[in-house]
Amino acid sequence: MTISVFDLYSVGIGPSSSHTVGPMRAAALFTGHLATAGVLQRVCDIRVDLYGSLAATGAGHGTMSAILLGLEGLRPETVETEEMETRLASARSSGRIRLAGVVEVPLTEDGMLLHPATVLDVHPNAMTLTALAADGSELSARTYYSIGGGFVVTASDAASAAAPRDAGGPLSFGSAAELHTLTVRHGLSISEVMTRYELGSRSERELREHLLHIRDVMVACQEHGVSRNGYLPGGLRVRRRAKGWYERLRVEDPDRDPAFAEDWVNLVALAVNEENASGGRVVTAPTNGAAGIIPAVLHYAVHYTPAGRADADATTIRFLLAAGAIGSLCKERASISGAEVGCQGEVGSAASMAAAGLAEVLGGSPAQVANAAEIAMEHSLGLTCDPIGGLVQIPCIERNAISAGKAINAARMALRGDGTHRVSLDQVLETMRATGADMSTKYKETSTGGLAVTVSVGHVEC
Repeated sequence: MTISVFDLYSVGIGPSSSHTVGPMRAAALFTGHLATAGVLQRVCDIRVDLYGSLAATGAGHGTMSAILLGLEGLRPETVETEEMETRLASARSSGRIRLAGVVEVPLTEDGMLLHPATVLDVHPNAMTLTALAADGSELSARTYYSIGGGFVVTASDAASAAAPRDAGGPLSFGSAAELHTLTVRHGLSISEVMTRYELGSRSERELREHLLHIRDVMVACQEHGVSRNGYLPGGLRVRRRAKGWYERLRVEDPDRDPAFAEDWVNLVALAVNEENASGGRVVTAPTNGAAGIIPAVLHYAVHYTPAGRADADATTIRFLLAAGAIGSLCKERASISGAEVGCQGEVGSAASMAAAGLAEVLGGSPAQVANAAEIAMEHSLGLTCDPIGGLVQIPCIERNAISAGKAINAARMALRGDGTHRVSLDQVLETMRATGADMSTKYKETSTGGLAVTVSVGHVEC
């Protein structure tokens, strides 16, 4: 089943799509459920239970704050930073929130119950929200799973997704082999297949405008990132570097010499991920932890390729559509959740997507585009998610810059070939899924393995 590019690229807030954006959406969904069920006005208390990875690294990822905001009815795609800060300050000082913005109930971030050793069957990122009446009786309880990229499901949703599904239309695809068949059958590029799929639910004008809006949010994020000094939130005292790098690059490379291309790519990735780490507005692409890779490689495509210099908007649209097609495969055939398969599912998927987008912009055939995606993913296999201190900072920020460079290299390698390759994209995605299943839990966004324990910081923000 093909996933829309607008599910893969969604506007949200940092620092984590699975630990911040997803929980906020889940909490907002719960308030909507209470209203629909006609019990909202009877709620006198809310109980929040967090399980697995959400409990293990929740505080460092802003999970508890996001849940408070979601229960107040705020949504990550529209909430403004000033509004978040005001609402959280009020909740912390009073110990109360306004459920769906109308019903006042007691709840604090410290009052949420953490169960890091308990992993529920559907997914490691689980949360149960329970609404209680004045006499303590249960009005409603729902368990939500934040499955990566801001996607949220219930157990029934997961069971439905696992059931056999129809093809989803003539231009839908569920594997790289099916995608390639569509390109051959209809004489289309990968971005053109994705275009026709998207046009089944929106007009060509809407598609163009929405994709360029996504681009604009990415650019605004990097511009904000290069304008800010100081330290990132949390106990690691990580200093922001993007502004200093930007000021130096403007002096050293005023005319955009291609010799400095890699420096600019690194800067964009750094700026976006510093914004993400500070809770700023980003585009999940396909996750927050990997949000800098696609903007960085898109920056390269627009500024350092003939197609990009000739028509930046058209190049952006082709890039994002081709990358989105690969992102759909990553999510459907494997996972984009660090808590489920490690960082190979986040940074690996983003690098694979970006490599495909760039390969298409550079004139690659569908086979070469798939080859680029395969190369980038193959060399991300086994990548662990081990954030130091439970924060999306080290190694996450630099890892985005390194993986953006990997994506560019993968695209260039693929274009040196004819598209034939010994390992297929489907095979490498299956390997990513299997590797994630075999990976120890301590390497999957729990901060109990890898750099998170080798580099002692005294505590994990959980």
